[in-house]
Amino acid sequence: MGRRSQEDRDAMTIEIVFALVSGAVLAVAAFIAVAAPTVFLDLPRTAERVVLLSGAVVSAVVFVARLVDVLWGFPRRGRGRPMGALRPQAPSQPSQPGRTRPDS
Repeated sequence: MGRRSQEDRDAMTIEIVFALVSGAVLAVAAFIAVAAPTVFLDLPRTAERVVLLSGAVVSAVVFVARLVDVLWGFPRRGRGRPMGALRPQAPSQPSQPGRTRPDS
């Protein structure tokens, strides 16, 4: 694998931050969704602990799943070239039809 350009390193940094922030937001939402019954229902202490523990487990799984989903798919998405690849070169032919000589 060749050296990565500053553009590639910046893109990876942005993607990592996006994965962490979106994973955290989704994990909090999952925890709230699972743990909401403890706020609205009068549950026994044991049931409340089980629900809160389940919320913590679900939120951890959602966080890790989001990180894996975002970071695993990063090299295959939208950039048009793999990490570390050279920038695309301009075509050697002019874009105007009928002009194929370099000096035209």
